[in-house]
Amino acid sequence: MRKLKLIIIFLVSLSLIPVIVGCAGGKTYESTGEHLDDSIITTKVKASILGDSKLKLLQISVETFKGVVQLSGFVNSNEAATRAVDLTRRVKGVKQVNNSLIVK
Repeated sequence: MRKLKLIIIFLVSLSLIPVIVGCAGGKTYESTGEHLDDSIITTKVKASILGDSKLKLLQISVETFKGVVQLSGFVNSNEAATRAVDLTRRVKGVKQVNNSLIVK
């Protein structure tokens, strides 16, 4: 009976390893917590851009990976691109901003 309990405990422990490892992040992929954090950052950046009267009608895409925000799309001027980058940098949790905005 004792052997059976040990075998069951071992099998349960063995089955939990993929669950624990599956939540960890790496260089090229995010952990569950990082993904959630990045989703929040992306939402805040989009809200900030949409809340700005000079930028809200422009086509700006926002993607976040491990706190690094990628801005892409089209803007009307260099000033608009600079404004979008400045607003993005002010968002809590943003570590870096990569500006791929194209001036039409």
